[in-house]
Amino acid sequence: MRFNIWKDFEQKPLPDVLSFVVDNRGKTVPTDVNGNHILIATNCIRNENLYPSYEKVRLLSEDTYQNWFRAHPEPGDIMFVNKGTPGRVCMVPDPIDFCIAQDMVALRANEDIVYNKYLFAILRSWKIQSQITSTTVGDVIPHFKKQQLKEIMIPIPPMRVQKMIGDYYFAFSKKIELNKNINDNLLFQMLLLFDNAREKASWTEQKLENVMEFYDQKRKPLSSRQRDGMHRNYPYYGATTIVDYVEDYIFDGTYILISEDGANVVDENGHPLTQYTFGKFWINNHAHIVKGSNGFSEALLLALLGTINMRSIVTGAAQPKINQANLRNFKTLLPDENEAKKLSNLMDPMLNMMIKNDKENQSLTELRDSLLPKLMSGELDISALNI
Repeated sequence: MRFNIWKDFEQKPLPDVLSFVVDNRGKTVPTDVNGNHILIATNCIRNENLYPSYEKVRLLSEDTYQNWFRAHPEPGDIMFVNKGTPGRVCMVPDPIDFCIAQDMVALRANEDIVYNKYLFAILRSWKIQSQITSTTVGDVIPHFKKQQLKEIMIPIPPMRVQKMIGDYYFAFSKKIELNKNINDNLLFQMLLLFDNAREKASWTEQKLENVMEFYDQKRKPLSSRQRDGMHRNYPYYGATTIVDYVEDYIFDGTYILISEDGANVVDENGHPLTQYTFGKFWINNHAHIVKGSNGFSEALLLALLGTINMRSIVTGAAQPKINQANLRNFKTLLPDENEAKKLSNLMDPMLNMMIKNDKENQSLTELRDSLLPKLMSGELDISALNI
C-alpha cells in the first residue's frame, strides 16, 4: 500500500484536530527555590529528544502549582514551543513531573480524529518545521503566534495508517532516548567512582597539565563562508554549537573537549562544560581539545573534569573564558600513575559503551529521519512494515 499523505487525504487545521490546548502564557509564574514542583522552560524542549530534558529548571511551591495555572499538561500531550525556538516539540512522559508557563503550550490530540504519536511525527516533519520557520516573526527573539496554529494543516489518513506511522516514529525515538538515559547513568557512575576514589590518602595535589595533553595548536578557526563552502563530511565542533567540516587537520580518535569561551564555560556547580567526542572531526578555536596522559585515559579525564570546581579560574566579565594557562596550572587532588591506570581500566568500558550507544543513536536518527518523509510521500510501501 502506497500513498502520499500530503496529497491523498483530507487536511485539517491543527486546532481542529485538538481537544485541548494547555496555555499558561501571559504572566510570569512566581518561583520558589524551596519548592517541590519543576517548571521547565523552552531550553528543555529539543527536537533531538523524545521527552523534555531538565536544564536550568526552576521550582514552584505547592500553592503556586495548585492555584496559579489555568491547566497542566497530561501524559501523551505534545509540547510546542512558541517563542525563542518556535516549532520544537516533545512528548509529555508518563508519569509527568513538571509544569509549563511562558513561551510554550501543550497540545492534546482529539483521539477521535488524530493519533497523538502520528501528530507528533507530523509536527517533527521537515514540511511542517520549514513552514513554522518561514512564518515566525521577530528579528531578535523569533516567535510563532497562537493564531498561526490554524495555518498548520495536518493530513488525516485512516487511523490504522496514522498508528503505523506514529508507532514507527515513536519506536525509533524511544530507543534513542533509552540509549541517552543509559549514557547519563554511565557518566553518573563514572563521576561517583572518581569521587569515592579521591578520598584515598595517597592522592596528592597536582596541576592538571600533569594528566592532560593539549591539542589546541591543531584547532582550525573558520569563517562562516568557509564553513558554508565545504562539504559536510565530518562534524565541526565549537564552544557550544556544532557546525560542519573544514580542510586541513582531521582529529581521529577519542578526545575530550572543554569549552574555552562563550556565555557559559562552567555549569551551575562550577564544573567546566565538557564533552567527549570520537571518530573523525574538526574543531574551531573556541574549545580546548585534550587527551589523558600519565595513566589517565579519556574516560578518567572526563570523570575528573566532571567533579572539580573550576569557577575560580574563569576570567572575563563580559565574556567568560577558561584560558589554557589557567587550565594547565589548576591544582586538584590526583592519583599517582598506577592508581590512575587502575581507575582508567574501570572506566574505559563505560566510556566505550557510551560511544557505542552514541554511534547507534546516530544510525537510528539517520534511519528514522530518512524513512519518515518516504513513508509520508508514498516512496515506501507501509504494508511491509512490522512495528
